[in-house]
Amino acid sequence: MYHQPVLLNESIEALNIKGDGIYVDVTYGGGGHSAKILEKITTGSLIAFDQDQDALANKPDDDRLILINQNFRYMKNFLKLYKAVPVDGILADLGISSHQIDKAERGFSVRFEGELDLRMNQRKDLTAAKIVNTYSVSKLREIFFRYGDLKNAGRISTLIETARSQSEIKTTGQLKEILKSLAPRMQENKFYAKVFQALRIELNDEMGALEEMLEQTADLLKPGGRLVVISYHSLEDRLVKNLMKTGNVEGTVHKDFFGNVETPFKVITRKPIVPTDEEIKQNNRARSAKLRIAEKINGKG
Repeated sequence: MYHQPVLLNESIEALNIKGDGIYVDVTYGGGGHSAKILEKITTGSLIAFDQDQDALANKPDDDRLILINQNFRYMKNFLKLYKAVPVDGILADLGISSHQIDKAERGFSVRFEGELDLRMNQRKDLTAAKIVNTYSVSKLREIFFRYGDLKNAGRISTLIETARSQSEIKTTGQLKEILKSLAPRMQENKFYAKVFQALRIELNDEMGALEEMLEQTADLLKPGGRLVVISYHSLEDRLVKNLMKTGNVEGTVHKDFFGNVETPFKVITRKPIVPTDEEIKQNNRARSAKLRIAEKINGKG
C-alpha cells in the first residue's frame, strides 16, 4: 500500500459530503482520502493537490477528479483557474506518506541508508544535503531548535560544521554517525527523527506553505463549508487551531463593536479528534495525529 490513511472515516464524516458538492484534498498522496470522497459524491467533483510526482501514479480513471501536481500553497490560483470557487469542503492530511518514508533513496526515514534528500518536490534543486553542507552554524542551530524542538541544537550544528569541513555529508547514515554521540540511549531513533523533521520542514518550507494555504480557506469555502485538517506536530497544530479560532494563523483576536470575536469560522472540535488505540496499533504513524474541524460562517471571510 502506498499510504494507509489516518483517521479516514472521521475526516470524511467531518466534511459533511453532499453528492453534488465540490471538494478539495490538498494532500492527495496515495489517494486514500480522495477515494472515500469520490465514493460519496455523485454529480460533484474533487480537486486534489500533491507536489510529489510519485503521487500521480495513484490517480484513478475518474472524470470527477482533477489531480494537480503542485504545492497546496497555490490552491486558490488553481481553484479559480478551474472555476471551482466556492467549494463545499477542504481536507488536509499534513503527514508525509508511507511511500515517501519507505523509499530509502528519498531519505525520509532514519531506518534506511540513503541520499540525504528529503524533497517533497523532486524538481527542486535544494536538498537536505545542501542544507547541512552550506548553511551557517547559526542558521542550522535555529532550524534544529525551532523545527525539531532539539535543546542541544547548538551541539548538533557544531558537530555538523566540524564533520563537513573534513568531507561532504551526503547520506542519512553519515549524518546519523556524526550525531550519534548526542543521541540519548534507547531513544536514538526518536532523536534522529527530530533532526530529520527539522531539515525536512526547512527544506520544503512546510510552515510557510501551510500558513499560505490555511489563510486562503475562508475565501474559498461556501457558507457552511467544512475545513478538516489532520496535523502531526505542535507547530502545525498551533497554526490550524489559531486559524479556526481567530481566522488568522497568528491567533490575533479581532473583536467587533460589541466585543464579539470576529472570525469566519465556527469551531466544530473544541478538542482535537485523535486515533483510537486500535488504529495506532494497526498504523503506528497515526500516533501523533490530531484532527480539527471548522465550518465557514455565513457572510464571513
